[in-house]
Amino acid sequence: MANQTDWAEATEQQVLDAALTITTTQGWTWPAVRAAGKAAGLSVADTELLLPHGPADLAALLSRRHDARALAALPDPATLKIRERIRAAVEARIDAAAADEAAVRRWSGYLALPLNLALGLKLLWESADALWRWAGDTATDENHYSKRAILSGILATALAIRLSSGREAAMTFVDARIENVMSFEKWKAGLKPADLMRDIAAALGKMRYG
Repeated sequence: MANQTDWAEATEQQVLDAALTITTTQGWTWPAVRAAGKAAGLSVADTELLLPHGPADLAALLSRRHDARALAALPDPATLKIRERIRAAVEARIDAAAADEAAVRRWSGYLALPLNLALGLKLLWESADALWRWAGDTATDENHYSKRAILSGILATALAIRLSSGREAAMTFVDARIENVMSFEKWKAGLKPADLMRDIAAALGKMRYG
């Protein structure tokens, strides 16, 4: 079982590597997934077995790869104040995504589609959760959810700005929002799920179209 799991995980990454080039022209589609599988040495049947949800599975793999790379690039959080941790975490995460800029633009366009927005929100939540945990957050009450909802919105918008206007503009935006994150009790009172979904959808779309 362990060998099968290792093979599946390694092969998923090979397919994703191939997809980073293929999706820039074909988008996040089933034909692109099958082409990436072929490039990784898989048959169509094996590709569909490995990635049963096709482009959705591939989108999740890319987001989780960027999460892992961001965490690997971060220093020991004990060396930073909490504001510095949040800033460093967001910076590392958008840097990881920007390294695959062409693919991420098509990825974001795919996730901005109404049918895929729930997946986009889920992946942003996963990213925010990973970064908060790295930063040392141990909240288990409603604050756990509020913090992640707020950081999800910041991540989406910061990445959109990074791709459209550059790193400096993105970090200027992040710096302006750090106080909001730190004083989330006040901010969450006015945070509405519908508004968050709208803002994230707009940010995902902006990544594609600029």
